[in-house]
Amino acid sequence: MISQAKEKITSPDGNSAIVEVRHLKKYFPVLSGIIARRTVGWVKAVDDVSFVIRRGETLGLVGESGCGKTTIGRCILQLEPATAGEILYEGEEMTRKTEAEMRPLRRKLQIVFQDPYSSLNPRMTIGQIISEPIWVHGLTKNGASYRDRVDELLTVVGLNPLMASRYPHQLSGGQRQRVGIARALALEPNFIVCDEPISALDVSIQAQIINLLEELQERFGLTYLFIAHDLSVVRHISDRIAVMYLGKVVEIAERQELYENPLHPYTKALLSAVPIPDPVIESKRERIVLRGEVSSAASPPSGCVFHPRCPIAIEACNQEVPELREIRPAHWVACIRV
Repeated sequence: MISQAKEKITSPDGNSAIVEVRHLKKYFPVLSGIIARRTVGWVKAVDDVSFVIRRGETLGLVGESGCGKTTIGRCILQLEPATAGEILYEGEEMTRKTEAEMRPLRRKLQIVFQDPYSSLNPRMTIGQIISEPIWVHGLTKNGASYRDRVDELLTVVGLNPLMASRYPHQLSGGQRQRVGIARALALEPNFIVCDEPISALDVSIQAQIINLLEELQERFGLTYLFIAHDLSVVRHISDRIAVMYLGKVVEIAERQELYENPLHPYTKALLSAVPIPDPVIESKRERIVLRGEVSSAASPPSGCVFHPRCPIAIEACNQEVPELREIRPAHWVACIRV
């Protein structure tokens, strides 16, 4: 990924970038006043973020709640307009397109939402929920063809086609999330944002959904942006992992490299909090406890946003905004101490 430097947009096996994010910023206004509303500040949810997602891979995006992960996903899908920067899908810049120009692209860009309870319309049957995008984009000629497509999609995600006549409240949480996945697949996309798709599910169900996502990726050649805060899950499903803190990407690397050789102090602190099943190793490993609280995105600290909590910060960290630099091959870190 890039800040001032530019990351290679092809992987070692030659896969090109399907999504490229360049210096993305998303600021939300802080308003004051009852009658005459005026802007008194900005919440910097995403602040100068750049990366690429290569065709057929899963890029894991991790970080604390409120660091900007979901906002990045929504900006890529143009559900939120970017404040600044560029977002390219297959080389086509999207941030300046009109809604009419975006419509053909929306078939290829889909999302699986975090909460399967609130993301499904309770007044619609499962069949109506899955078939709605098919009707909207005019992909069916008659009722029989759309019912066949709904049955096919339900089967693909491991549900009985007879469930098409049920309502969301009649399904379990895991079944509802499978419906959400089927809806995302309805338009045959090649890129899906998975916005913490298992965080609202029971632990016993989470593995099933992860395995389903992996099977679908292999079967249909999908590319994922997998947003999560569970580092063990991200390690299992991702090819590369980007770590975010307070609106910025602080480290990005191949999965194995990041877990075995974390370089940024925030990444090290995150990984030290992941429990290890072996009690002997767990008792001997170093714990990194961060001091203080996460700063507000409405008034982020100067210099490196992590410096108020960083155990290795020096005076220069208070002044200098670190670039995301390639410290090792395909391993990028934003820290002047590394």
